[in-house]
Amino acid sequence: MAKKKTPTDVTEGEEAAGGGKKKLVVVVLVVALLAGAGYWFFLKPSGKPAPPVAGAVVKLDPIQINLADSHYLKVGLALQATKKAGEEVDGSKALDQTIALFSGKSMSQLSRPAYRSKMKKELEHHLDKAYEGEVMGVYFTDFVTQ
Repeated sequence: MAKKKTPTDVTEGEEAAGGGKKKLVVVVLVVALLAGAGYWFFLKPSGKPAPPVAGAVVKLDPIQINLADSHYLKVGLALQATKKAGEEVDGSKALDQTIALFSGKSMSQLSRPAYRSKMKKELEHHLDKAYEGEVMGVYFTDFVTQ
């Protein structure tokens, strides 16, 4: 009489076919995992915007700003535009921000180089917002207090 096959009875050929499929699935999963890791570490966009490329420097006429105690500041600016801004940048926003920032300051504050540097950084921050990234820096071409 022929012996009935039970689920636990597997021939050698069947065992090899089942084991080969399992190995293939494991290999495919490992390759997919390595490909994903490679993309993540080497090709994934960083999410950081590219730094702006410098364009034209636009010099503005000097202006006078009222300081504290009946003193004044004569300040001239030059704006470092980005390449995307083109050759022409309207300086009215920069002048307005400069007046708002420096008005009412004292001569003793503005005579300190560290304070001037701080104010320049703050002005650059305001101009970055006002010009929506089209101005990447500011230079003082005149800075005279009296």
